[in-house]
Amino acid sequence: MGAMCTAIVSVDPASPVPVLLVGVRDEFLDRAWEPPGHHWPEYPRLLGGRDRRAGGTWLAVDPGARRAATVLNGRGPLAPEGRRRSRGDLSLRVAANGDPGDLDLPAYDPFFLLGVQPDGARMWSWDGAEHTERDLGPGLHIVVNNGLNGEGHREGVVEDAFMHARLAHLRPLLAAAPRPEPRPGGDARDWAPWLAELEGGGLDRTDQRTLLPLHEFEPGRVWGTTSISLVGLAPDLVRYDFSARPGDPSAWTTIL
Repeated sequence: MGAMCTAIVSVDPASPVPVLLVGVRDEFLDRAWEPPGHHWPEYPRLLGGRDRRAGGTWLAVDPGARRAATVLNGRGPLAPEGRRRSRGDLSLRVAANGDPGDLDLPAYDPFFLLGVQPDGARMWSWDGAEHTERDLGPGLHIVVNNGLNGEGHREGVVEDAFMHARLAHLRPLLAAAPRPEPRPGGDARDWAPWLAELEGGGLDRTDQRTLLPLHEFEPGRVWGTTSISLVGLAPDLVRYDFSARPGDPSAWTTIL
């Protein structure tokens, strides 16, 4: 099983909170990281969790600019070992500047990169050969490691079967629920319409459909969801809630 992170974006220009971003990070549990903070002197405004191995982040928030970004692993040929750059700097670039700028794309392994601000959302993709950029219009968008709404699905591939099951289960539930409206001074309970599903929906963590997978590939080598980030953006609001114990309703921390 490879990476199977999930990002959920909801864009509703008529809402008091026009853009919502949910970032679900899946990783080997023994990979060290630090909780959200101001970890990057070169980006002093940014908040996010820090990967201690590579130094970057999977999700970054710039409170002053009302902007956030998250990155997911893509699929395709990997960058040459001696040239490879961490994808963890991509979220920092977009959160700080609004776009990734000029990238040495062949130095990066494939990725999906999402940037959100109150007026909308944008996705950049790199598959090792082709770079694409597109706006995500109004509506609910779910990005997994085979693309936006699973558009790169491959039949007969185990990882894709998991992603397809997750999307087929989660999308109708979130679409049918009232859209959350995080408020100033609130906490994760503001996400109540979606919170049950974001905390696992009562599914076993080995279930193909779960948003919060957990699998032991060998004794002591466990892979699964390590954190969840919830971000709400409006012209006068940034809300950022975080959990380092996915599935535990008591574990939510309000960062902003």
